[in-house]
Amino acid sequence: MAKRTSKSKTAKTAKTTPTRTVFQRIRWFCLRAICVVFIVIVGAVVLGRFIDPPTTAYMFGEGRRLGSVEQAWIPMDDIAPVMARSIVAAEDANFCEHWGFDVKAIRLAIAQGSNRGASTLSQQTVKNVYLWQGRSWFRKAMEAGMTPIVEAIWPKRRILEVYLNVAEFDEGVFGVRAAARHYFGVTPAKLSPTQAARLAAILPSPKTRSASKPTKYIRKRSAQIRDGAATIGKDGRAACFES
Repeated sequence: MAKRTSKSKTAKTAKTTPTRTVFQRIRWFCLRAICVVFIVIVGAVVLGRFIDPPTTAYMFGEGRRLGSVEQAWIPMDDIAPVMARSIVAAEDANFCEHWGFDVKAIRLAIAQGSNRGASTLSQQTVKNVYLWQGRSWFRKAMEAGMTPIVEAIWPKRRILEVYLNVAEFDEGVFGVRAAARHYFGVTPAKLSPTQAARLAAILPSPKTRSASKPTKYIRKRSAQIRDGAATIGKDGRAACFES
């Protein structure tokens, strides 16, 4: 009986071992692939901490569609502080207080049945620099996974600097340097509080709004942003990006 049992176990092992080996190989391949992807992502984020991105996927696509785009990098030190405060006031008032996701804004957006106001500047920067436009769940998942990594490696000032240099302000106009010249004929350092607020006001729909020819709504929204920028400058919510 003992010999029969031994033979039975041996036969069973011989039948199951190849299957287990295949699953083990698949598992190890998946784990290695995940590790490689993670290392590549972290490497790209580390490079972005020190190297200014020359273009983005969306900017490149628009350049091909339009023939060319206006964009020139400008460091944060050469941008009027009121411009940075206006962007934060308009897009992410709690920018200095969260770790990439504004939980309160997300809950409010869900309660209102809208995603308006739920996307932080950190998330938008990740999307603009590393991903693509669109509302697919896969893209959102990538954005959600990369945002904490960017927050961990980049200081808040760097996140805002990159955002200001790659955001779209009009068709074919990217970055605050091109936008300030395009709309007002000035450098970013010379932007007034009203001009900065108007640039921030057109960001949700830059192809259909104008900072130099504002509608009644844009004027009203700009006034709100201007007041908000002054408020966050006074209450300390601009401390993380103002040196």
